[in-house]
Amino acid sequence: MASLSNARYALRQFRLSPGFTATAVLTLALGIGGTTAIFTLIDAVMLRSLPVTDPSALYRIGDGDDCCVEGGPQNKWGMYSYPLVEKLRAAAPEFAEVAAFQAGLDRLSVRGSSDRTAKALRSEYVSGNYFSVFGIGALGGRVFTTKDDIAGSPAVAVLSHHAWQTVYGGETSVVGSTFVIEGHPFTVIGIAPPGFFGETLQSDPADIWIPLHQEPLISGPGNLMNQSVAAWLRMIGRLKPGASTASIAPRLTGVLRQWLQNESGYPSNWMPDVARTLAKQVIDVIPAGGGVEVMKEEYGRSLRILFWVCGLVLLIACSNVANLLLVRSVARRGHIALRLALGATRRQIVLQALAESVLLALGGGVAGLLISMATARLLLALAFSTARFLPIDITPSLPVLGFALGVSVLTGIIFGAAPAWLATRADPAEALRGQGRGGTDRSSATSKVLLVLQAALSIVLVTGANMLVRSLNNLEHQDFGYQTHGRILVSLNSPPATYNFSKLSVLYRQIEERLNRIPGVRGSGLAGYNPLTDNWGQLIMVAGHPPGQPGPDSGASWDRVSAAYLGNLGVRVVRGRGFTEEDNENTEPVAVVNETFVKRFFTKDEDPLRQHFGLNLPQYAGTYRVIGVVHDARFAMFGLRRPPRAMFFVPVAQNVDYKDDLMKTIEHGTHLTRGIVLVTNMAPGTLEPLLTRALAEVDPNLTIVSVRKIEDQVALTFDEERSVASLAGLFAIVALMLAAVGTYGVTAYSVARRTPEIGIRMALGADRARVVGMVLHGASKRVLIGLVAGIPLAIGGGRLISTELYGVSSWDPAALSVAAAALIVCTFIAAFIPANRAAAIAPTNALRAE
Repeated sequence: MASLSNARYALRQFRLSPGFTATAVLTLALGIGGTTAIFTLIDAVMLRSLPVTDPSALYRIGDGDDCCVEGGPQNKWGMYSYPLVEKLRAAAPEFAEVAAFQAGLDRLSVRGSSDRTAKALRSEYVSGNYFSVFGIGALGGRVFTTKDDIAGSPAVAVLSHHAWQTVYGGETSVVGSTFVIEGHPFTVIGIAPPGFFGETLQSDPADIWIPLHQEPLISGPGNLMNQSVAAWLRMIGRLKPGASTASIAPRLTGVLRQWLQNESGYPSNWMPDVARTLAKQVIDVIPAGGGVEVMKEEYGRSLRILFWVCGLVLLIACSNVANLLLVRSVARRGHIALRLALGATRRQIVLQALAESVLLALGGGVAGLLISMATARLLLALAFSTARFLPIDITPSLPVLGFALGVSVLTGIIFGAAPAWLATRADPAEALRGQGRGGTDRSSATSKVLLVLQAALSIVLVTGANMLVRSLNNLEHQDFGYQTHGRILVSLNSPPATYNFSKLSVLYRQIEERLNRIPGVRGSGLAGYNPLTDNWGQLIMVAGHPPGQPGPDSGASWDRVSAAYLGNLGVRVVRGRGFTEEDNENTEPVAVVNETFVKRFFTKDEDPLRQHFGLNLPQYAGTYRVIGVVHDARFAMFGLRRPPRAMFFVPVAQNVDYKDDLMKTIEHGTHLTRGIVLVTNMAPGTLEPLLTRALAEVDPNLTIVSVRKIEDQVALTFDEERSVASLAGLFAIVALMLAAVGTYGVTAYSVARRTPEIGIRMALGADRARVVGMVLHGASKRVLIGLVAGIPLAIGGGRLISTELYGVSSWDPAALSVAAAALIVCTFIAAFIPANRAAAIAPTNALRAE
């Protein structure tokens, strides 16, 4: 009953002071809303399980992600070749079923029975028991069975619910129809249920699933299915009821090590390194209720940074509301003293004050939920600006609602405790006589301390946000090694894998000739991939040097390009020459390398233009002759905070006749170009229909994935950094506003208490300037104390986020100066308003008030 009475009393007080109530609720809503928004995303990305049957029974076999189709020792394994998948399955009887699936997605050209042109759909190869392992049935038709994943079985596919709705309009006739995928007929046997996006939470998940044993049909001679070296599959198993995972990892690690030594098919020159690192080769078995948590690994640190940012904003909001309550408690001191004189206990007064603060916080929490949803949507829009489909549900879940409630109650207690305690400290007799109105008291001192805290925390936030913004600017304006203006990047689905080298050579010449005829296009070029979209890597063998061993310093990135590509992209030749039309199938294989390649693989005494090198195997060390050296260019879509990677380029018009099966696979696959560069000032939206028509005239199997300016591709590459910097900047502005409001409130409160003193000073001859200076001096002193206290904290915060910074130190003077200047300007304006009002007080009125 007492609690209910306190709540009713608090609500009556709120109705009597709507301005105070609205200000307090809005201030708390900003702090609680921001913190809840980030927790919403943490819950959705890092804590939530897959929407499948009994996710707690799912376990991932291996948690490593450091590998590629070229294979090699991984240390912590997580990707496997298909032959190794089969061995690991057989060695893990504790699992009822084990599914294998492609690590990453492909884009395939898909043409439905009623489609005039092909569409680019994101595809994933999966084992026949894939849907069974996750306990997923079909919305329409059926899902795969193990019989669908056998060599020679009919070609079938399952369509995602999202693709069925958005691409094919939800037509029921899709089930049972024939789709032409990369030139091959497939029967669509089913539609996945709504909500199921696969085993990996990611933007634009798979549109269509295809059985593993159909990969050779689609990939042709470059297929991975029967390659023992190619690591391209991940594994998730469903544990049998009552079984334990304790012994699985050591057993599978033993199987792996035996396979590495005896059955891996690795080249002989790799085996010494395999033997040396054998003890490091391990397989862990980890819970996979959340699936393959790629997004958690990619965005987890950014979300944690934003969570701490919002936590600081919440602290500032709490101190602001605490100041409001302190001022309010002083204004109500006479009322409280009267209640104490009439017999009310201090405990009753404190509980009523806490009831008010908790109800204010709950109101802020409710409003904060609305702000949190808008903030979460904003963050997702910034982080995934080009995503067509993002299966992240930001509807508040029970954990999110519980978090918001807990934060609201906790903040209510935190900011309400001090005012509640101070409200009972005054002597009733003195309060009733008006004692202390012009002097100092505990509430005044507490307000000043809270103001110093706000200033210090604001410095930390503004400095951190400024560092992140400056880092983003440095990343986006670094030397990429090519022109970023007047260039358009076009991403394609690769031509069908069934095309041989001769057909591809003719096709590429026709494409370039047709592109160059588009009005407004001044040049074009083809590549295996465009900058910042992919990365190929190979082990380098240099003629006359000891054979290279697998490792991060022994490989190089590379790309296959047409003769005009590098020149039209704006990559500068620093020695030798670039490619010409004479570098074709009738001439010796040549390569152009970058400056980092020269430094890594050749000695200072060696002229790079007289060197030969090859890939992976010692017998191919003399394959390519170096004809030119180009300025370092950023092609890989990762590692942009590190020095440029060693890289080389070879002509798309040349083909090496390898005898080794793996090298044949690599050679064929890299001739399937996926990138085009155009020199033009046309807008992508204007250019795309012209490109679609031009490519369709050359080959109807060619489909466009995206058309972007290079500047847009650069911006897209740093979407995550931009989202963190933008939200940190937004919250820093909120922090400055709250600090300014706090300064205004404390200064106005101080002026009101010192009205008699100010009147006496003016009566004795003090002019307006002196009064304004006196008030500003008191406010600036508190802000400067906060500034001095905040700078070491800001430097400490910079060290905590140092791994997210590029070209910015953790004690960046520019960021600290901007933060200090911003705080001083905001608080000066906030303090000047009540200071100016104080100077306008008439001495007679001030003395009469006393």
